[in-house]
Amino acid sequence: MASLQLDSTLLLCLLFVVSCFTIVARGFRYGRRSAQPPSPPGLPIIGNLLQFGRGRHHRTLEALARRHGPLILLRIGAVRAVVVSSAPLADAVLRTQDHVFCSRPQQYMTRGTFYGCRDVAFSAYSERWRQLRRIAVVHLLSVKRVDSFRALREEEAARFVGRVRAASGAQEDGGKRPGVNVTELIITLTYSVISRAAFGHKLGGVEPAKVLFILASSPVAQSTSHPNLGNTSLTATAAKLDIIMERTITEHEEDPGNDGEARDLLDDLLSIAKDGDQGFKLDRIDVKGLILDMFIGGTDTTYKTIEWTMAELIKNPREMAKVQSEVRQVAAGAHGGVLEEELGKMNLLQAAMKETLRLHPAVPLLLPRESIQDAQLHGYAIPAKTNVMVNTWAIGRDNESWENAEEFRPERFLGGTIDYNGKDPRFLPFGAGRRGCPGMAFGTRLVELTLANMMYHFD
Repeated sequence: MASLQLDSTLLLCLLFVVSCFTIVARGFRYGRRSAQPPSPPGLPIIGNLLQFGRGRHHRTLEALARRHGPLILLRIGAVRAVVVSSAPLADAVLRTQDHVFCSRPQQYMTRGTFYGCRDVAFSAYSERWRQLRRIAVVHLLSVKRVDSFRALREEEAARFVGRVRAASGAQEDGGKRPGVNVTELIITLTYSVISRAAFGHKLGGVEPAKVLFILASSPVAQSTSHPNLGNTSLTATAAKLDIIMERTITEHEEDPGNDGEARDLLDDLLSIAKDGDQGFKLDRIDVKGLILDMFIGGTDTTYKTIEWTMAELIKNPREMAKVQSEVRQVAAGAHGGVLEEELGKMNLLQAAMKETLRLHPAVPLLLPRESIQDAQLHGYAIPAKTNVMVNTWAIGRDNESWENAEEFRPERFLGGTIDYNGKDPRFLPFGAGRRGCPGMAFGTRLVELTLANMMYHFD
C-alpha cells in the first residue's frame, strides 16, 4: 500500500514537472515568435513563394509592406528572407549595421553562373572578397581608370548620334520617314562601350550582345529575388558563358599588344594574375568572375537608366525643355557635340537623371544580403544566415520620405545635397556600404554623356 502511494506521488510530481516544462517551452517559443518581424500567412513547405507571382517582385513586396509594415519576414521554401521597405531601416542594414549584413547568400543559380560565387558581386564576405573588391575599386573602376575611357565613350556616343540620324533620314522615294527604335540603338551603344572597355575588340569572336542574350535566356536574374530555385538550363548557360570567357582570355594572352588599342580591363586583370598585387594573386577563375561582373553589371542597368530618363522627359515636356535648353547652352562650342568635361555644368540634366533613378532604379531590389551573426533590427530578432532584401523602388516612392513621391520633379535634386553615394538612405540606386556598387562612376558617366548628346542633337 505504501509502495502504491509512493508510485502515485512520483507520477504526480513527474506530471507537474512536465507541465511546467511545457508551459515554459511554449512561452519561450511565443517570445521568439513575437520577436520576429511580421510575416504574411504562407503555405506549408513552400511558405510565401506563391505570393511573388511572375516578375515585378518589387511591386509585390511594396504591397505586402503596406499591409504588414516596412519590415516583413518571408519564408521562401527553407529560406528565411527579411524585406526592408523604408529609408531608416535601409540605413540600419546598409550603413549602421553594415558589418552584420555584409555577406551574400550562396544561391544555386548564382553559384552556377558566377563560378561558385567567386566574383565580387555574389561572393560571401571574407578576406578574399575584400581583396577582390579592392582590386575592382583601385585597378578597374577608379576615377582615374574611368577617365581613361573618355575618348572611347565620346567616340561611341558620336557613332550613336550618327546611327539615329541615319535611321531617321528621309526615304529615297520621298515617302514618310520611318520610326526609329531608339531603344535598340541605346542598347548597341551600351554594349559597345562596356565590351570595348572590358575586352577591347576581343570577345572570343562573339558579339557582345550574345553574351547578354545567353545570360537572359536563363532565370539567373530571378534568382536574386527567388532564393534557391533550381533550373535545368543553368548548367548549359554556365557552360556557354565559360566557353566565351576562355576564348576571350586566350586571345588576350596570345596577343597582349591588343592591336594598338589602349589597355582594357581584362588586360589589367591578367597582369594582376601574373604579377600579383600587394601579395594577392588572382587565378583564372577569379579573372573570369571579375570580368563577367564588369560586363553584366554595367549593361542592362546603364541602358535602362537612359531609356527611363528619356521616357520621363518625354512625358514631362516642360522638364524636357529646361534640360534641353541647359545642354545646348553649355555645349555651345564649335565642336558640334557634347564633351565629357562639360557634363559637370549640366545640373538640370543630372537632376533629371537622379529623379529617374529615384522612380525607376535600375535594380529595384538590391542584391540580397545575408546576416553573418544574430542581430536586432527595428526591435526584432534577425538570426544569422537570414537573407535581407532592400526594396529601393518602394523607398523611392515612399510619401514619408518624398513630397509628392509619385511625381517626376527633378528640382528636388538641385543643390547637390543628395548624391549617388548612399549617404542619404532615401536614394539608393547603387546601394551603400561595403556592398555598394563599385561601378557607379563608370555607369553614370556614360548615361550622362548619352542623354546630353540626345538633348543636344535631337528634338
